Amino acid sequence: MSEQPRRLQVLQAIVEDYVALREPVGSKALVERHGLEVSSATVRNDMAALEEEGLIIAPHTSAGRIPTDMGYRVFVDRLCEVKPLSAAERRAVNSLLEPEADMEEMMETTVRLLAQLTHQVAVAQFPHDDGSTVRHLELVGLAPGRVLVVLILSSGRVDQRVVSVDGAPDEAGLAALRTVLRQCVDDLTPAQAAAALDSAPERVPPQERPVLGTLVEAVRSLLQAGRQDRIVMAGTANLARSPGDFPDSIGPILEALEEQVVLLRLLTEMEQDVRGLSVRIGSENSGSLADASVVAASYGPGAVAKLGVVGPTRMDYPGTMAAVRAIARYLSRILTT
Repeated sequence: MSEQPRRLQVLQAIVEDYVALREPVGSKALVERHGLEVSSATVRNDMAALEEEGLIIAPHTSAGRIPTDMGYRVFVDRLCEVKPLSAAERRAVNSLLEPEADMEEMMETTVRLLAQLTHQVAVAQFPHDDGSTVRHLELVGLAPGRVLVVLILSSGRVDQRVVSVDGAPDEAGLAALRTVLRQCVDDLTPAQAAAALDSAPERVPPQERPVLGTLVEAVRSLLQAGRQDRIVMAGTANLARSPGDFPDSIGPILEALEEQVVLLRLLTEMEQDVRGLSVRIGSENSGSLADASVVAASYGPGAVAKLGVVGPTRMDYPGTMAAVRAIARYLSRILTT
């Protein structure tokens, strides 16, 4: 095995051992536990190279090493596939996560289950489904470069916004853009309409996309207007079981969890990868969550709400990612059938 693949194998072994054992990992232990088929001296050289690259560090003067945020990131990015839940975990999900007439109760059950599966703090955006649909969308040309966007829902709610656009279209051009936007949103719920707008740019010539993009963002804002975002949470006691995983204290993490605006903004910003997951590790988060990791996935109609877990960077990423994705898929199935 060449040097680089072997070093990545050593990094993976360090991450796995540190997550499992909560103590710095030495070269001799790696050779014994993982059958690396090289000498301890070779592993020490590999560890020195990984340390030089900023992927592992020595927390004190011992020979052991622990992963850095960057090391965890390389480990997570190399997880080509997310492992499925075990048979026992699937049975737990099937037995506990069932359609409930009371949405509040179902969401509370969901986060409790996710917290139990991951041993982390589980959070979920409450899904938006008030039964309303888009009844009418109107674009009205005002002064040159300004367009009034009006959105009317079946509930009778009316929202409007004036937007500035570069190279404002004439009446015929505005009518064409109006038609495209209506095709995307008519008779859909706000969540579905927001997701359907992703296809709008494909329906117009390239030269019209900048103006359309501005109008799409305005429509998205109107679809969001008046929505009361909130979060349901479970498992905060799990943080107290591993206080040594946080450099200072769990206080700032708990404060961030209580401040729903911070969590909502973070979940909204997180973009899913090809595995259907979002992972933010340590310093990739800002403020009081800079010592924590967040794993999230979208769920529900339009896949606009998210659920996930918050925990220390020393996290079982494969198991956590599997649980988050599985719960998101189960919940989506319930809410869309």
